[in-house]
Amino acid sequence: MDGLITLGIESSCDETSAAVVRNGRELLSNVIASSLELHKAYGGVVPELASRKHLEFIVPVIDKALKDAKVSLEDVDVIGVTFGPGLVGGLLVGLMAAKGLAYAAGKPLVGVHHLEGHISANFLESPDLEPPFITLVASGGHSHIVLVEDYGKYKILGRTRDDAAGEAYDKISRALGLGYPGGPAIDKAAKNGDPSYAVFPKTRFRSSYDFSFSGIKTAVLNHLNSLKMAGASVPVNDICASFQEAVCGILCENTFKAARDFGMKTVVLAGGVAANSRLREMFEQAAAKYGMRLEKPSRVLCTDNGAMIASAAYFAYKKGRISDMTLNAEASWSLEDM
Repeated sequence: MDGLITLGIESSCDETSAAVVRNGRELLSNVIASSLELHKAYGGVVPELASRKHLEFIVPVIDKALKDAKVSLEDVDVIGVTFGPGLVGGLLVGLMAAKGLAYAAGKPLVGVHHLEGHISANFLESPDLEPPFITLVASGGHSHIVLVEDYGKYKILGRTRDDAAGEAYDKISRALGLGYPGGPAIDKAAKNGDPSYAVFPKTRFRSSYDFSFSGIKTAVLNHLNSLKMAGASVPVNDICASFQEAVCGILCENTFKAARDFGMKTVVLAGGVAANSRLREMFEQAAAKYGMRLEKPSRVLCTDNGAMIASAAYFAYKKGRISDMTLNAEASWSLEDM
């Protein structure tokens, strides 16, 4: 098969995924097995249960990814795998599988940072996308504004100082009785709500692109307590819409301010929160206002997946970044250290 073929493996949280990508941009297969339903009963991901599911899914998922792509392991040129950040137990399952395949087949191994993967999902959607650009990586564990200076070269311009955006969504969803995961639940409820119902605070820092979502979380919880103490009904949809308006608003404001300050003409969305309909709408409006190009992955590539890891591994390999068999799981690892 023509072109460089990369097998990507992702197991950092509750999705076990493998994918095959050609030349970093052409998706040949993408297989995802999720244990989300198992974790819903606990209101969040249980690391031990997630690890067990990764062990159950990893081999069938890899086999199916190769089969769907109509390639064999011998056809694969590079094996990429998420090594962090994430849940150590899950990361180790993916790492051991990737190492075993790389050693047995004599293929180069490339360790990929999870956020690097999310950013690279956009190379699959937009074949002509090239650095430099500004990206917002927003998920359950991260809210970063990143200057992508080149393939594999990142500068973090802003980050959350407390909760990540997705984490704030989960906590407010739990308080409203909407369950887990909070992002899709609040997004759905907000479509039938009034975003002007309440003005929740958007924290801004002087001379910084950083975020803080603890203030808005506290404001929403205090509002709920006030309603309950007064015996008033809780307008769930309106609260969701107002909460979402504030969170998405500050994510959008800070990202486009960074893009303007650094003279970037392209803005990119990435991460699980990038699937949020209101955030995508705000980014589209801001891009049109400032005359910038906006790129965003399809919703399936916003979630954790092997395709984004395969794409990132390809560009890392082309830059000469190859891992050895001492590659280990890292629960916390800065993107800038890549």
